[in-house]
Amino acid sequence: MFQDSPIYDRLVAERGDIPAQTRREAERVTRELEYVMRPMQSFGPGPGLPTERPAAPGAGWQRAALPGPRPY
Repeated sequence: MFQDSPIYDRLVAERGDIPAQTRREAERVTRELEYVMRPMQSFGPGPGLPTERPAAPGAGWQRAALPGPRPY
């Protein structure tokens, strides 16, 4: 990522490669979530339950807004 950057190299030597560690952790969490959510998708509705539930408004994953000025 940073080539010929002695400051970055020194930070990595002192503190570790934080961006790489963060990326690995995010990938691990993503795999774990996929594993955990997979059984939920394979189960059908129980007896007496409708085949599909209507989606609630605002349901589902959404990307969090970044802090900063808000457009009005």
